[in-house]
Order: sequence, then C-alpha cells, then structure tokens
Amino acid sequence: MTIGISALILGLWPMHVIWTYYCIIRTKMVGPVVKLLLLIAVTVILVLWIILGITGSILAGLAYGFLAPAMATFDAVGEGKEKPLVHCFLDGTWSTITGSCTVVRDVKDMLLHSYFSIMDEVRLHAPPDGKPYEIRLLHIPGAILAAACGLVVDAIMFTLIALYKFPVMLFKGWKRLIEDLVGREGPFLETACMPFAGLAIILWPLAVIGAFLASIICSIPFGAYAAVIVYQESSFFFGLSYVLSSVSIFDEYTNDVLDMAPGSCFPRFKYRKDEASSHGGSLSRHTSFKGKHDGKKAPQRVTSFKSSFDEYNPFKLLDLLFIECKHHGKDLVAEGVINPKDIEGTKAGKVSNGVLNVGLPAYVILKALLRSAKANSDGLILSDGFEITSDNRPKSKIFEWFFDPLMVIKDQIKAENFTEEEEAYLEKQVLLISDPKRIKENLIRLPSLSEQKQAEIEAFARRLQGITKSMSRYPTAKRRFDVLVKSLSEELARTMGSQTANGSQVRKTKSGIVRMLSQRSVGKTTGIQGDDPEAQLTSDVYTE
Repeated sequence: MTIGISALILGLWPMHVIWTYYCIIRTKMVGPVVKLLLLIAVTVILVLWIILGITGSILAGLAYGFLAPAMATFDAVGEGKEKPLVHCFLDGTWSTITGSCTVVRDVKDMLLHSYFSIMDEVRLHAPPDGKPYEIRLLHIPGAILAAACGLVVDAIMFTLIALYKFPVMLFKGWKRLIEDLVGREGPFLETACMPFAGLAIILWPLAVIGAFLASIICSIPFGAYAAVIVYQESSFFFGLSYVLSSVSIFDEYTNDVLDMAPGSCFPRFKYRKDEASSHGGSLSRHTSFKGKHDGKKAPQRVTSFKSSFDEYNPFKLLDLLFIECKHHGKDLVAEGVINPKDIEGTKAGKVSNGVLNVGLPAYVILKALLRSAKANSDGLILSDGFEITSDNRPKSKIFEWFFDPLMVIKDQIKAENFTEEEEAYLEKQVLLISDPKRIKENLIRLPSLSEQKQAEIEAFARRLQGITKSMSRYPTAKRRFDVLVKSLSEELARTMGSQTANGSQVRKTKSGIVRMLSQRSVGKTTGIQGDDPEAQLTSDVYTE
C-alpha cells in the first residue's frame, strides 16, 4: 500500500501541477485577482500534498498491514470455526494483500477520475449569472492582518487550553475504560475484542497526545478564518472580535467533549452584523446537547461492538445502487436506449457524453424517488423494500451531502404530481440530458406539456445529474462502475449475438421453405422430412 500510493502521488504530481494551473487560468468562474490568489494558494497545496500524501501512505500502510491480519486472526478463533490454528495462519494473509491492492486502485481512481472530473467542472462551467466571481481588493490588507493576528492568538491560547485539559482527558479516559472493563460494557462487551480493549487502556496516553497535537493544528484554520470574517463583514473590528471569540468557542467545545462544566471563562464578542449568526457555528452548543450534559448523564454505552458493523453504511448503499444500475442497464440495452457506442466510449475513457457514468445512476435514483413519493415515504425506499430515513441513515457527513438534497427533490416531485407520461419523459431526460442529439431522437414532445412544465422537468434532470456526478467521484464508485460497464458490455454482446442468430435462423428458414416447396413439387416431401431434421423444422415453421 505504501509503495503503490507513494508511486501514484509522485508519478501523477507533475500532471496534477500542470493541469491544475491550466484549469485555473482557463476558468471563467473567477476574475483575474481571484485567479492570481488561487494560483498562489494552489502552489502551497500542491507542495503540501506531496509531503502529506507520502507520509499518510506510510502511516496507512503500517496501520492496515498490522490491523487487517490481526482482526482476521481474532475472527478465525471465533465460535463455530473449525481448525482455528490453521485459520490463524491462513486468514488475513492473501486477503490483506488483495485489500491493499484495492485501496491502491481506489486511490488511483481518485487521483485520475475524480480529480479530472472536478477540474473539468472548474474549467468548463460558467458562473450562474454570467459574471465571474471577484473580490474587493480594499479589504484584502485588513483580512491578511486579521488572519495573522488570529494565527498567533489561537496558536498560543489553544495550546494553553489543551495543556490545561491534557490531564483531565487522560484520567477521565482511563477511568471510563476501567469502568467498562469491570462492567464488561462498551468495547469490552465482546470476547474477541478484549485484547484490543486492553491495548486501548495501555495506549490511551498516545490518543491524548494525538488530541493535544490536533488541538494545536486546528488553531490554523480557526485563526485563518478571521480573514473570511473581515471580508464578509467589511470590518476589521469584527475580525478581531472573532479572533477573541474563537478562543471561547474552542474552550466551550472541549468542555462539552470532556463532560466538564458547560460554558467558557473567556469572553465571546459579536463578530457578525447579524447577531444570531455569530452564535450559530458548528462548534456552538446545541440545545439538545446542553440538556444532555446539564443533566449530568453519562454518554450512552455501546450495547455491542459487533452489531455496529451490521448497520447500513454508504458503501453498502453504493453497492445497492450499482446492482440497480445493472438491472435497469440490461433493460435499456435490450431496448436499444444504451447502444454500443456508449459502452465502448466509456470503456475507452471517453465519458463526456455521461449516458452511462452519470445518466444511468441518476435514472436509478429517480426511480427510487418516484417510488418513495408515491408511497408517501419520509425517506427513500430502495428496490428491496428497505426504507432509509433520517433515523436509520448512515451517520456519515458525506452521505448527508447527497441524502438531504435528494429528499428535497423527492418532496418537490411529490408536489408536482406528475402523470405517467410526464414521469417517462422525466426519466428519459435524466438519462440523456447530457446528449442533446439523443434527446431529440428519443424524446417526443408531449402535447399536454407546457413550456413551464418542460423547464421544471429539465431542472429536475440537471439537479439529479449534478448530484450523481458528485457521487461518481466517491472513492470506490469508479471501481464499482467498471464492473457495471463490463456487465453491460457482456449483456450487449449477448443481445447482439441473439439478434445475429435470429437473423441467420430466419435465412435458414427461408431457404428451407424454398427447398421444401421444390421437393413437394416432385412429390418427395415425406422422405425429406424423415431424413432431414432441418427440413422437419422448416416444415413446422411453414405450417405455423
């Protein structure tokens, strides 16, 4: 894993540098000043990427190379396993190597497919209102000065706060782990996890040191955000107010995490013109969060370590999505909507038309949205009848980016109350919207469809394709998509092969009929049918 990821980062880095600069220079979304600032910022990012990427590949290789065989070994000695000693040596060997190769392939897809998809969007898309985004140069000096003040103040204060709370986290963590050990709760509930839980007690100081270092690192974005405040509010004073308030925000957040007294001893000033927005940050205490800690209730203990792995997660849902893509894709191939040009072009890497890589997944998602809207569901109903709601959905921030907009689209589709003809029109729009020529060939304008309704349907299609395009950049999506394209290619070959076979059989039938008629003309029909199976077949066909 370390060798593969490092080789990808080093080998593709020159291409990433050239193409990133090229896309920023050619984009129409931002003005000249923003382009200059982006070029400076991206230079720093590209240098840090090659350093942090290789370091991360080394750490990931060490972690995966140790944990994957260890977890396989503990699974090998579980209940119901025969010959556990043999499995202790065999399990986790080849599977770890193949798993490492899979990770390297996903990283490759991310550095090639996802990267070019994002940069093409930056290069080709125009701003919504036709005017490029530009910044006000007058506020740049104040923003830079506020960011410098924020970096200095937050670096010092965050370090002091982390030092003060270092022993609190250390001893509270030990106390909680020991209580779980005695009561056989939390990570100590499952017998197979006991060695890891014991290791957690021994290595807990390393986790606390990691949290301390993370606190120092997070002071950088906190302090730099002062520049954003100055620019957005057009006030250097608000920027300084945020610098001081950020210390209070961090202190209050760490108190919540460590179950200490709520609030902070540091002042918190108004740093937004809209006073409510200055207290609505992601690190401020939520009402439900306050109630939980004000009542001095201990955090809910884990009932089972093993059951947490059986819940739905984004990767399982991604698998279900591609299973549906395979099912509907075969139907569309049989109907001729997806043609050999789509498949061959996608296999060759020419995915600009988007019928397969974007249109087909969007088509499947639309089917689920229509199904959910008709059933008055509060969530999303999958093809197997499973319903994903806000309660049982995967607790992943990435999944929320896709799930919440889809719920909005579902409610809008429900309010539109489309007819069956309009639903079919919307499905074809979603599938083919990236290829205008195909839309004209496959879509017939409905007489009952007004211009406003057609515009609304096209807007739904564009939004669904935009969400699906973002999903296609998911790290494991490209690997699953390659399997889908291979399956559709095989289905297309079978379809074309059956059509060819049917054509040849028709030709044979015609020639057999001619022979049969000629034989009948001389009175030899019975003998031919008895001796020639093909003649018998053609005779039956002719009779029918």
